Amino acid sequence: MSVVRIGPYTLPNQLILAPMAGVTDQPFRQLCRRLGAGLVVSEMVSSDVRLWNTRKSSLRMIHSGDPEPRSVQIAGGDPAMLAEAARRNVEMGAQIIDINMGCPAKKVCNKAAGSALMKDEELVSAILDAVVKAVDVPVTLKIRTGWDRSNKNGLTVAKIAEQAGISALAVHGRTRADLYTGEAEYDTIAAIKQAVTIPVFANGDIDSPHKAKAVLAATGADALLIGRAAQGRPWIFREIAHYLATGKELAAPTLYEIERILLEHLSALHAFYGDVMGVRIARKHVGWYLATLPGAQEFRTDFNRLDSTDAQYTHVRQFFAERHNKDNEVAA
Repeated sequence: MSVVRIGPYTLPNQLILAPMAGVTDQPFRQLCRRLGAGLVVSEMVSSDVRLWNTRKSSLRMIHSGDPEPRSVQIAGGDPAMLAEAARRNVEMGAQIIDINMGCPAKKVCNKAAGSALMKDEELVSAILDAVVKAVDVPVTLKIRTGWDRSNKNGLTVAKIAEQAGISALAVHGRTRADLYTGEAEYDTIAAIKQAVTIPVFANGDIDSPHKAKAVLAATGADALLIGRAAQGRPWIFREIAHYLATGKELAAPTLYEIERILLEHLSALHAFYGDVMGVRIARKHVGWYLATLPGAQEFRTDFNRLDSTDAQYTHVRQFFAERHNKDNEVAA
């Protein structure tokens, strides 16, 4: 297994939790790290520091107790604002700054941020130079393969990034126009890996240990970013790590372990966000955890109506108790 370095930091493995807005909050980052992620990246924060006073933004910032190295993703389209946002995040404890040029969301792209920036290579260069000069911590960059399929300039942007002093580059194997549809392609990531000397991380559709191994082989990437596949399945990191290290598949978590992880996650969400917001945010996570289990759809409909932390715990325990009993009946 190759050693992954980002500036002065050596990661314990090749697996990185990709930043996802509304998902990779502190409770989820800590959980994924415990379950085998080598690095976790915080949710995207705006480069407009005037917006940081909101409760939503303050919860997205770095917090004490976050596992090191602490990586924060910033988004925006103005070099000076991004440089200032990077400086401020470092003052607050960020140890790696990640710049988002990979998000395809309309509300991000319409502001000339995220993957929209890839249209303007001069602006890309100005942003990267400004942010790298502004801080003395490693700066990483997340891009897509291009703007659309006839404008795949990922390779050019990767070379600009290397020139600017970017410490590592993550590439999602889709263009901005692809959003999250179709299948990710890895040829462009492989070409970028060949063309630059900085670490390159592959991203897109990595949803199993076998796929992880295949993507590493296809791209030659130094590490993998895993995003949507970790939703409701944070143990995917230890499963992939085990398979890459041994070639053998790790047994799937038992129903009892899934229950324990989910209840711990629920407790952390309630503690971090408080009762009202915690209850609301828990709904999507619980839905993801239970999505593949029988009876999940009906349970979710009821669960989403609950408005107290106690009721959420009780319902989750009851859901699992019914399934434990069924398993025992089968075993008997």
